Amino acid sequence: MQEDYPSREEERGLINKFEEQLKNQTFNFFDAAEYETIIQYYLDRLKFGRGLKASIIALEQYPFSMEISMLSAQCYLGKEQFEEALKVIENAENLHPNDPELLTVKGNILSIIGEFDKAIEVLLSTLDLAEDKSEVYYNVGLTYQTNGRYQEAIDYYKQSIEININHESALYELAYCLDVTGKLEDSVSYYKAFIDKDPYSAYAWYNLGIVYNKLEKFEEAVKAYDYALVIDDTFASAWFNLGNSYMNLERFSDAMEAYKNTLTNEGPSSEVYCCIGASYEKQGSYEYAIKYYRKASKLDQFYEDAWYGIGCCLAAQDKYYEAIHFLNKALKLDPENANYWISVADAEYHIGNIVSAAEAYQEAALLEPNNNEIWLDWSFIYHDQGEHQKAIELIERALDESPDESDLLYRMVVYQINAGLYKEAFTYLENALILNFENHEVLFEFFPKIETQKALYKIIDQYRDKE
Repeated sequence: MQEDYPSREEERGLINKFEEQLKNQTFNFFDAAEYETIIQYYLDRLKFGRGLKASIIALEQYPFSMEISMLSAQCYLGKEQFEEALKVIENAENLHPNDPELLTVKGNILSIIGEFDKAIEVLLSTLDLAEDKSEVYYNVGLTYQTNGRYQEAIDYYKQSIEININHESALYELAYCLDVTGKLEDSVSYYKAFIDKDPYSAYAWYNLGIVYNKLEKFEEAVKAYDYALVIDDTFASAWFNLGNSYMNLERFSDAMEAYKNTLTNEGPSSEVYCCIGASYEKQGSYEYAIKYYRKASKLDQFYEDAWYGIGCCLAAQDKYYEAIHFLNKALKLDPENANYWISVADAEYHIGNIVSAAEAYQEAALLEPNNNEIWLDWSFIYHDQGEHQKAIELIERALDESPDESDLLYRMVVYQINAGLYKEAFTYLENALILNFENHEVLFEFFPKIETQKALYKIIDQYRDKE
């Protein structure tokens, strides 16, 4: 590929010139490097069809260009025309036999189309040719992983790391495969062995942090990321993951600082802006949170978490009408997200739109039928309206999904009592007490009257004595 990349103005000029050629069916001369720029431009914007047109014209003029052939293959892959992508690479291979780059691309295409054994054979054939053998082992591991053969993937990732301990992708995928196979705990000693060999490897400390984070040992993860950052304080990924660990530890102010250091070393991104927003939100600083969520949305208007964050902050300030506007923007981008539906339902309920709230809870329940909170909140709408039978029917549906959830059983007791169904309520209460006796305290939130509480205490005490 060309090393001297064109400026944005030069790139735009090339694209305009090429598109004018297509529109007017004329001919303009482009050298091979310019064609590479044009094709890459379309690839970056996922315009695979336009990139393919450019690559076909380019290959007619520069059939020996290996770079254009590989870009052409990427365009075919983007259009999911896998056989055509393989054909382009094989044609280039005839002109450039035993080229490791071409063989690597060929191996990856074979893996995509399910020819795993052939893919591995092709990739391994590059070992004697490749300058970076760790990359070969990494690609073989990735092929095994794609095929669900995690143990073989682990073996090859380890070989990759033994050659290059700083191979970030191999270290990350190794942690993933160890997690899938239930061997993540064992991998701590593996990473520590690398650290003993090279205690100044920021990547080794960083990946030890990832393992600890996956094991939910967040304090240990923080220490590992801290060591990585002592070695390299510009390590943006370490700052970001340190922020995530602090969030899990509910050290929100520390998380905010870590995320801001990520920005300093990596530049702006919607994800990091959202994380800073979330850290402010958790501290109750809603105006600052909204400020960062808005920054995220300006960078990427399709980043649904940004709109969701704004909506949640507005709802937390009881600005429900405004909140619904932003929550619906998030929902439009990701209608399969149950949390978005729940937040919309809650906001609609608070402004008195009972029908809309119920409809939103229904959508959430379809997406996550085992989420007890959805059923509890949805049924509470009807309970609050005095429609006890509807509330009971919803909890019955919830119990069909999760029959052994004491929260649902205790809530059913509340609704049965309010409906005057005392015999049925006692049966549910008995089952709830068997499942989780201590949880009976939730009942008293719904019955503030002392007389009712005394009656419930009497029944519960009888059960305690029976036990």
